[in-house]
Amino acid sequence: MTPRRFLTALAATSVLAGAAACTPSAQTATPPGTASSSASVPSPGGDAGTASLDALASSAAAAVKSMSVPVPGTVPPTWLGTRALPLRADGYGEIRSTPKELRQRRFTLPDTVAELPGAGFASRIVTPAPTDVIARSTWQPGCPVGKDDLSWIRLTFRGFDGQRHTGELLLNRSVAADVVSAFHDLWRQEFPLEEMRVTTRAELDAPPYGDGNDTSAFVCRPAVGSTHFSEHAYGLAVDVNPFQNPYTKGDLVLPELASSYLDRDRIRPGMLTPAAIAAFARIGWEWGGDWHSLKDRHHFSLNNR
Repeated sequence: MTPRRFLTALAATSVLAGAAACTPSAQTATPPGTASSSASVPSPGGDAGTASLDALASSAAAAVKSMSVPVPGTVPPTWLGTRALPLRADGYGEIRSTPKELRQRRFTLPDTVAELPGAGFASRIVTPAPTDVIARSTWQPGCPVGKDDLSWIRLTFRGFDGQRHTGELLLNRSVAADVVSAFHDLWRQEFPLEEMRVTTRAELDAPPYGDGNDTSAFVCRPAVGSTHFSEHAYGLAVDVNPFQNPYTKGDLVLPELASSYLDRDRIRPGMLTPAAIAAFARIGWEWGGDWHSLKDRHHFSLNNR
């Protein structure tokens, strides 16, 4: 073996050894006088030594690659929420194919509220919602529900990372406890959510990006394609993982980049399951995915509207 090949293989061996040292098993020392069960590395001479060192170099390269390249879909793209879509005549964004980074979407964004104490499911309901929460929401005079009739809910949920997260919802005070119960069921099912936060006025007025995935409740706006208020404007509806469970009517898809998730036979994390739908049915809420003239697959509401 040439000196250069030996040095290259030796460096690869060092990388592999360094990676192995990070694992718990590598931290266990062999007791004095006890033979090690690990196979010894052949000396750098002859064909056997060359083959072994080449194999180690290949293994080291694979190990480094696996540590540096994230699993597709587990990291949000840097452009998320920044690329405005051209507008259609109906005011929605241009419908486009799903970017490859979002076809297996399974990342969780940072929480926007402080973590609730504990290790399991937890919730807090504050009625009426605090003034500062109302101020950063879409509520304004003229909305069909009074601000004193809205409850601020903080609750825990499981992220796509498998970790415990805390989110927030604004809901009509009359349904707050029931909706918490439904999300408790989702927690027990280990159903993952990407984020859960209160929708802001700035988001409502922003151009369409087509890549949002916020699980939310109160939004003071008209129903899609209508001039009358949505059930969200009353605090009587919840949207769950909109990107994995898109709205469709004719050629309209919302969010506009979520077309990949119209294939409901290819089950991916975050898509609503029969058990998740049953969690809301148990509290008497209807699912928009059962509608006929359109499919609002992320939408649950008390009044089936």
